[in-house]
Amino acid sequence: MRPFYEQDGITIFNGDCRDILPTLARESVDLVLTDPPYGVNLDTSRRTSIAPAVTPHGGYRRPSYWERIAGDRTPFDPLPWLTFPRTILWGANHYADRLPPSPSWIVWDKREGTTSDTGADCEMAWTSLGGPARLYRQLWRGMIQRGEENGKARLHPTQKPVALMSWCIDRARLTHGALILDPYSGSGTTLIAAYRLGHRAIGIEVSEAYCEIAANRLRQQVLPLEAAG
Repeated sequence: MRPFYEQDGITIFNGDCRDILPTLARESVDLVLTDPPYGVNLDTSRRTSIAPAVTPHGGYRRPSYWERIAGDRTPFDPLPWLTFPRTILWGANHYADRLPPSPSWIVWDKREGTTSDTGADCEMAWTSLGGPARLYRQLWRGMIQRGEENGKARLHPTQKPVALMSWCIDRARLTHGALILDPYSGSGTTLIAAYRLGHRAIGIEVSEAYCEIAANRLRQQVLPLEAAG
């Protein structure tokens, strides 16, 4: 399948990951890190967005609504991603009954001591990394965010911070230049984290608009120091 984007070790495919997965060499993938549709039928179309969406002419417009998350209306099947050597699946508390036991869950504290609201205080990821459960803290409640995304419009309704995905990659203890797969890559956050840490990455995304947003984000990245030298 022809890549939508391919540069500096990062590749994006626009399509359904279930169709593209058989074409990938599983043995070459060192880590699956992804935030898949949880199967909860989240109605993101009702959330007014200030994030830019790509127009056919390459510019940006500000839509009134997010796209619905593809695949979120049906139960998520994690089985295809459990055969890889290392896997991190976000939102796994929503489909934990379809996962094997693991002591190595990740908990992301999104409140950092602030008062709870109608949103979740934390998010959880199942991992096959081994070792004890780990806690990551970064404030992330609506437009109140700590990190480089602070003050910026979200590019995806369930977007996660680059720092979180970078931290996850560090937990996997990969060798430099490892290959990371994100089969539900959305706006490309995992790909950016992989690129900055000097790894290769493959992202698969069914929405062409999000593929373009991810590609544009990657084009704005500065070449890692290791590669630049």
